Amino acid sequence: MLLTLVFAYLLVTIAIGLVAAKRVKNTADFAIAGRHLPLVMIITTTFATWFGSETVLGIPAKFVNSGLGGVVEDPFGAGSCLILVGLFFAARLYRMTLLTISDYYRERYGRSVEVVCSVIIMVSYLGWVSAQVTALGLVFNVLSGGVISMPVGMVIGVVSILAYTLFGGMWSVAVTDFFQMIILVLGLGILAVFAGHEAGGADKVIALAVSQDMFKFWPEPNFHDIVFFIAAAITIMLGSIPQQDVFQRVMSANSAYAATRGPVIGGIFYILFAFVPMFLVVSALIIMPEQAQALIAEDPQKVLPTLVMEKMPFVMQVLFFGALLSAIKSCASATLLAPSVTFTENIWRQFRPHQSDRQELFAMRVTVLVFSGFVLAYAILMQGTSIYEMVSGAYQVTLVGAFVPLAFGLYWKRATTQGALFAIVLGLLTWSLLLFTPAGEVFPAQLAGVLASLAGMLIGSLGPQAIANHHGSHHKLAGMH
Repeated sequence: MLLTLVFAYLLVTIAIGLVAAKRVKNTADFAIAGRHLPLVMIITTTFATWFGSETVLGIPAKFVNSGLGGVVEDPFGAGSCLILVGLFFAARLYRMTLLTISDYYRERYGRSVEVVCSVIIMVSYLGWVSAQVTALGLVFNVLSGGVISMPVGMVIGVVSILAYTLFGGMWSVAVTDFFQMIILVLGLGILAVFAGHEAGGADKVIALAVSQDMFKFWPEPNFHDIVFFIAAAITIMLGSIPQQDVFQRVMSANSAYAATRGPVIGGIFYILFAFVPMFLVVSALIIMPEQAQALIAEDPQKVLPTLVMEKMPFVMQVLFFGALLSAIKSCASATLLAPSVTFTENIWRQFRPHQSDRQELFAMRVTVLVFSGFVLAYAILMQGTSIYEMVSGAYQVTLVGAFVPLAFGLYWKRATTQGALFAIVLGLLTWSLLLFTPAGEVFPAQLAGVLASLAGMLIGSLGPQAIANHHGSHHKLAGMH
């Protein structure tokens, strides 16, 4: 019965997405909804993009094991990312009327940086979308009592998202996000009230979290803990700023006002609402103590689904899986669309410079299809990796490769193409070196990568200018003699 309702819900979202798809006439409609989205939709679509499987399943699992300090990366870093985008990046990028974030790299630094950054951005999406696909597989597996295997569940999930993303692009994603957001907030909100009641009151749940030291946020005052805390905080906070999905939300706004305010409100709302799944998991420790402890030891991602399936009435189960599917689908549709648009606009176009808009739109749709295949294969291969790890790993690539060229390009007039290339190469090399050697256990790879990227930008941009100035003064002296 529950599975039937879930399938019905999938069909409803597909129908809504397909109705919205009628508005797609050209590539701008497909990629950035023709820049027609009002403030309220920018808020819901930024919030929905972030609120994925890791927020409902990954964050609470991490929170129960390592407290608030363990989830500094997401929701705190992720929510702060949206706030920073709204405050410092949205207005400047919105005025440039670009289709993708990689278009910015081309306009500021030229073709080579555009291509390299496009590849970095596209690679980073594999882990993130795979995490959503893995969660979809988990949902179908749990709901069918194991009849639908994880890989088959993943296939069903991907097909249901493709059904509307393929035709409607950003229009379908934004409209379905709006609908799914309402379901998600209502569903999880009602569940939290019910779970609090079952656990003997919200005060009991909070008291348990306090007694277990779960609200401890700041790291121990030693070098190792502090640098790893900073590294975790900046991974998504800065690593997701040069991401196409965030950029698409900003560029889809119908005004600069909506483009700057939307991400800020969405980010604040996201951080606050991420506490709801954490509250639910702690209440599970009171409602079903032995079982919850066993699951936390084995696979903490299953605590919430188990609590809902075994201890809650049918209506609550419908609400929970409706909310969970909404979270996963809104996140996955955005992350399937972003790399596909980037590939078509910034890489494929160089081989087909004279194609018409209709041909480019067709190419975008084909890319969405091909990328989905890659993601599905990758997710099936990576089975057993935690959802939280998949997501945080995804952002390290853009953090060390693409963040410094973007920020310095917007805010530092002396940034040059050579500086950008130095920043990318040094950042990626340093990061890989620490990631694959024991050195990464002493100092976090992503923090080392960002610092190296920063050094690369300064050396690459200022070095040639300093040498030129030095030569110039030499020639002047020679002339005087």
